[in-house]
Amino acid sequence: MKVLTASQMREIDRRAMEELGLPGLVLMENAGLEVANLILNELSIGTGWPVLIIVGKGNNGGDGLVVARHLFNHGVDCQVLLLGREEEVSGDALINLKIARKIGIKITAVPTPALWTKYRHLLKEAAVIVDAIFGTGLSNPLSGLFARVVDDINNSGALVVAIDIPSGLSADTFELIGPAVRADFTVTMAAPKIAHIFPPAEDFVGELYVADIGVPPSLFARSDFSLELVEIESLQPYFEPREKNTHKGHYGHLLILAGSYGKTGAASMAGKAALKMGAGLVTIATADSCLPIIASTMPELMTEPLPETNSRSISDRALSRMLELLESKDALLLGPGLSTHPETSSLVLNLLARIKTTRIPVIIDADGLNIISARPEILSSLPEKTILTPHPGEFSRLSGIPTSEALRRRLEVVPELARKYNLHLVFKGYKSLSVSPEGKIIVNPTGNPGLASGGSGDVLSGFIASEAMQTKNLTQAVVNAVFVHGLSGDLAAVEIGERPLTATDIIDYLPHAISLISQGGEDDED
Repeated sequence: MKVLTASQMREIDRRAMEELGLPGLVLMENAGLEVANLILNELSIGTGWPVLIIVGKGNNGGDGLVVARHLFNHGVDCQVLLLGREEEVSGDALINLKIARKIGIKITAVPTPALWTKYRHLLKEAAVIVDAIFGTGLSNPLSGLFARVVDDINNSGALVVAIDIPSGLSADTFELIGPAVRADFTVTMAAPKIAHIFPPAEDFVGELYVADIGVPPSLFARSDFSLELVEIESLQPYFEPREKNTHKGHYGHLLILAGSYGKTGAASMAGKAALKMGAGLVTIATADSCLPIIASTMPELMTEPLPETNSRSISDRALSRMLELLESKDALLLGPGLSTHPETSSLVLNLLARIKTTRIPVIIDADGLNIISARPEILSSLPEKTILTPHPGEFSRLSGIPTSEALRRRLEVVPELARKYNLHLVFKGYKSLSVSPEGKIIVNPTGNPGLASGGSGDVLSGFIASEAMQTKNLTQAVVNAVFVHGLSGDLAAVEIGERPLTATDIIDYLPHAISLISQGGEDDED
């Protein structure tokens, strides 16, 4: 599902009206009807219930007037407060204003703070308040009358339903630009906007509904619309039952360079995660003294002993053996529990230099990212199919951009780095971003705070490496793995809670997550 800016949504509307001949009045009618249906059906508001619709002078207000008409026709006790003068309303909104008046809806113009003081008591009497003041085009902070109205709505105690976007938010940023309505439900038209997806703006949206207002899907199929939100139905084809005439060789042999003294668990979890995600074979190459510990964690894992340092991390003397091992492998994961010992760092840097022409996916995580961060010039010579999986702090070290700025400007700086170095990037965290080398951004909706525990990233890297061997489109493989990782965590949180959730729980709930995706989101266990 595309995530749009205000200007992109305006362009969609323009093409729908000018090129396809869809009248704006029809789009407004469809929008208002969808909001009314939410109030009538989902919120169970019926005859005699008091609903207050607060409308602005533009098209968002016109949507609100359509809502009022449909609710009125169902016996709901509707009142409309217009924040402006009637003569200032024009176009399709004016048509709906006239219709609403003719059928008997009470409409009161409130163009001044003094008049607002007179009528604001209606907020306390309403069961539901519909925010139809400003739409997606707002770019400046609210002040004066509008800021006061927003404050009063937020303190009313009523359920608040926002049309398209809570008034006061800008569709083009997830940062707050000023006072904004804090909605319980938001019905947005045709596609979500940036403010709906990320905090802190997301915190004002409440439960989000994306309404179909009749805009054809073909209008969204544009390469310059580069921001998308994953829907579970879109992943179903990648988790269908396997063909009968296959064997382990069809699903890839993964080589994992990982582990050091005290960090063998990271290597083990990455290997187990890769196998459970469907890899045909997994070999963990690790420091000689660490091998027995890793091998004992799962009998299906293969292991390879490598020369080690005095600190029992992997020595740079392992380079030639790593090159031999890679000759028969389908993907390489390096980093979990690896350490940043100087000899280990030398091994990683020399290995990457020697395999920069390899055609297999190379996934770099954890200490692999820390090693690269110390030599950022290597970013320009990584293998073609490299996937980096940084959290915000690691991204900061890779890019030189402060963590706070990277978070605030993630939709700009993450794709910039991906394009600059022709990389696949996973910017981990709440609503993780999977970014292609072309700068396409796919937002992941799954996951919860319970995933913020040690080893969760190692499990994710194992999922990604496994899926990279099974799904030929590397961007799609990353999207699949990130989604199923979060979904597994969500399913685990439902059963055991967020606080007790550990990384191994993510692996344990992976089968349920895959089953859920394969059913298109319908849980066959219910």
